[in-house]
Amino acid sequence: MTSPGLPASAARVQDALRAAGLEAEIVTFSESTRSAAEAAAAIGCEVAEIAKSLIFRAKDSGRPVLIIASGDKRVSEAKVASLLGEKIGRADAAFVREMTGFAIGGVAPLAHRIAPEVFLDETLWRFPRIWAAAGTPNTVFALSPGNLPKLTGGQKADVAQDG
Repeated sequence: MTSPGLPASAARVQDALRAAGLEAEIVTFSESTRSAAEAAAAIGCEVAEIAKSLIFRAKDSGRPVLIIASGDKRVSEAKVASLLGEKIGRADAAFVREMTGFAIGGVAPLAHRIAPEVFLDETLWRFPRIWAAAGTPNTVFALSPGNLPKLTGGQKADVAQDG
């Protein structure tokens, strides 16, 4: 089952949303939504309402780690390492694509090729609705932060950098 008119990666996200019981409309923009600032400008919302999906690589095991963070926050690698039990490092574009099936700037919070370890920035719960990438650098969808644990299998945690 694919969604007509959507690129294959966005259709994969749409199918995963439906399979999870969430009827979320994927919105396609002519301009880029690759960064939190670009997405907020295109949508017309605050940068903080963007749920950015960031992939890290666990240093010892090499497994993918997904942090879904508010667009106005930076991720504390030390806090994530403490939660994970091993240090993490930034993932390069090839690792991100191999693990998720998405390009950087379009990583969705779900429908990854390899299931990552997932941590959800607790500050996202400030908003009734947030926006996440839908598999391409110009597609997004809206959801409630309360849907994130079910959609991702992730745990709500303090992952934001202090200051």
